[in-house]
Amino acid sequence: MSLTYSAQALWLPGSEQLISLTPPDLLIIVIYFLMVLGIGIYLKQFSNTSDDFFMAGRDMTAWVAGLSFLSANLGALELMGWAAATYQYGILAAHFYWIAAFPSMVFLGLVMMPFYYISKTHSVPGYLQLRYGEGTRALSGISFALMTVLMSGINMYAMALVMKVVLGWNIHFSIWVSSLTVAVYVTLGGLYSAIFNEVLQFFLIWLGALVIPIVGLIEAGGWSGLIARIHERVQGDYVHLWAPMSTFSGNPMGVHWSGIVFGLGGVIAFGYWTTDFLVVQRAMAAKDLRSAKLAPIIASYFKMIVPLIVILPGLLALGMLPFKLVPESAVTHGLHSYNEVLPLMLARYCGPGLLGLGVTALIAGFMSGMAGNVSAFATVWTYDIYRPYINKRASEKHYLLIGRWCTILGVIASIGTAYLVTHFKSIMDYMQALVSFFIAPLFGTVIIGMLWKRATAKGGFWGLLAGTLASVGMYTAVVLHPDLLRYIALSPDAKPMAENLYRALWSWLICVFVTVVVSLLTAPKTAAELKNLVYGYTAMPSDRDMPLFKRPIFWGCGVAVMFFVIQYIFW
Repeated sequence: MSLTYSAQALWLPGSEQLISLTPPDLLIIVIYFLMVLGIGIYLKQFSNTSDDFFMAGRDMTAWVAGLSFLSANLGALELMGWAAATYQYGILAAHFYWIAAFPSMVFLGLVMMPFYYISKTHSVPGYLQLRYGEGTRALSGISFALMTVLMSGINMYAMALVMKVVLGWNIHFSIWVSSLTVAVYVTLGGLYSAIFNEVLQFFLIWLGALVIPIVGLIEAGGWSGLIARIHERVQGDYVHLWAPMSTFSGNPMGVHWSGIVFGLGGVIAFGYWTTDFLVVQRAMAAKDLRSAKLAPIIASYFKMIVPLIVILPGLLALGMLPFKLVPESAVTHGLHSYNEVLPLMLARYCGPGLLGLGVTALIAGFMSGMAGNVSAFATVWTYDIYRPYINKRASEKHYLLIGRWCTILGVIASIGTAYLVTHFKSIMDYMQALVSFFIAPLFGTVIIGMLWKRATAKGGFWGLLAGTLASVGMYTAVVLHPDLLRYIALSPDAKPMAENLYRALWSWLICVFVTVVVSLLTAPKTAAELKNLVYGYTAMPSDRDMPLFKRPIFWGCGVAVMFFVIQYIFW
């Protein structure tokens, strides 16, 4: 089977449009948009109360909640960002799937989800209000709302890149068409609509994105052939997970194993998967506690194979593309950026019909990520900012209306933040900076609140504030004085991604330290006030009467086994 292309001009840097859509391709895309809007219109009838709109009536099965949990994360940021990061860093990017996903997703399901679910809160800031008080809720709510808008902008920018690179469409037109579609179906159906569309998008993403690794490996001559091609074209170890990480200078990411284990696996991963309301909201919408605990565990099994459609295309680009890609900030006429890896590979391997399916998969990824951010933004803004501080005594109908308007405003604000991405080398550098600002210190506040009875309201507030300001301060210092990176990342050989990982670790440690010190100097809440909010004062329902294979801990142990097998295979 020959995969040599006659239209070589399509692969020259500087091409504004790689290929054109045929009528079957356009039909597939149009059908997808109509299905998405149809789901939103149909589900509007089930979103008559604020609980329906923001929490899908807490009626989702474990499988629906689990697939939605993963799909909310499997957006354009995930698809395009990690393909770009793989081109930049090699298979080391897979650490952000394996060590940065399995342990923390299982921990969320088995340890933290009971506190979220039993307290019947609508959001993570809502839990912090119950555990610490209004000050901590306000701080976390505002910072989370800001983060969701900034991350939603990533999805818009990524989708615009797809349309520009693959189809030659105007970048502004692409942003507005896709954004307005998301605004319509989430505004109509709320979390119901977001969840059911995310399940649909989950299957579309896999159907469309699998074409690249399958056809690409055929062209490369299998996995061994691809590794040989990468070794021929680039210097350094781009194909092993742990072997090159004994030093900062021995790997493309410029990071030591300690940064991966403690900064990424310990703080960023646990912070994201256990406190980012974008994904936690899906599990909280489950119909019972067992389903809520199972949702992230089910998602983790699918998460372990996502690198097939994300990491592998980036490796294929390293070995197969006949030209080099550059950082986003270095793009000039005639060059393509790291962020364009996935659309470039899509154009390389997909013909008529398959191209339409592939483009639809990327559109689905964009809409999934953006819908997740927008629905989470609307929930946090309405419940944790508007309701407690602006209008405390309005009717349920009024809060439902505010939620719908917040959805529209969230989309508009996200459009404005989309252009910030151009100031970073890649989408993932931008995303990791946001995580270290907002998620890493938030995880410190939440986990101490759940596991330590002595943590106080003032301790929670000042710890969260100190961790957030420390992270922003370290980032700003490195921007103004790049030489400071060596102190934050512990080595003169460290690179920007390493700084992201260590900055997250330092901000978490500062948050924890300040929380503990201030708590020891201030009065704690009573046992009655902490009921169902902290370990030791929460009665956990037992599942010992269930068959072993139905217990969440059984499936969590299965994830642990797969985790160690994968680390060994790709060592």
